[in-house]
Amino acid sequence: MADSTEQEMSFLDHLEELRWHVMRGVASIFIFSIIAFIAKSYVFNVIILGPSRLDFPTYQWLCELSKYLHTDALCIESLPFTIQSRTMTGQFAMHIMSSVVIGLIFAFPYTFWEIWRFVKPGLYDTEQTVTTGATFFVSLLFITGILFSYFIVSPLAINFLSNYQIDESVLNEFDITSYISTLAMIVLSGGVMFQLPMVVYFLSKSDMVTPESMKQYRKHAIVIILIVAAIITPPDPITQILIAGPILLLYEISIYISASVLRGKQKKAKKELRKL
Repeated sequence: MADSTEQEMSFLDHLEELRWHVMRGVASIFIFSIIAFIAKSYVFNVIILGPSRLDFPTYQWLCELSKYLHTDALCIESLPFTIQSRTMTGQFAMHIMSSVVIGLIFAFPYTFWEIWRFVKPGLYDTEQTVTTGATFFVSLLFITGILFSYFIVSPLAINFLSNYQIDESVLNEFDITSYISTLAMIVLSGGVMFQLPMVVYFLSKSDMVTPESMKQYRKHAIVIILIVAAIITPPDPITQILIAGPILLLYEISIYISASVLRGKQKKAKKELRKL
């Protein structure tokens, strides 16, 4: 009876510890969200509405590249659309939503660190050693995916959708809800999908994935990646390729990561055999 009570208390203690880690993570998101909410002018004028204007850095870089290549094919000269709010609560709701999304992005490294602090003590010493720097690499991949999606995928998707017309009489007047939701989906999806190497690393450590299995199912993975890219991006083949291309590259890199993990396990097994 005492043993069961002790185990129950131990479980409750772990639950309480997890609660505090989650609360601190949520608090960090809340703090960054409040900062983003207060800095409304900068957040909307520079960050959110930036890709909708021709002075956005990506459009400037493409024009410079066009000049260097002596062609006008890459220079985007117009974004023929307007953004409107067609509901009374539209702007306020999008102000809150965008603040939460930005808070989540900026607080992600700390939030992941808090969750990792809870998970790490439950690992063996060897597992803790091989996962050193997990927070850094996860955060780095997440930020890389966010920046890639924001500066590369988003402006090209917006350019395609703003210039696409089924007839000249139909004007592109996007609702603020649609614009921000699309932008947030593209950016957050990029951050999540760039976690593929870390996911493969941990799955390889758990013997759930091997380089041979990844090579064997490469064709299936390509199809899945293309389908996911089609779901999370607008119906634009160029944008889908832009998001799928880096993910396919990360998949190939993940094969080498899995192979490296396998070699490490084999070396460790040989050392243990020599000791015997």
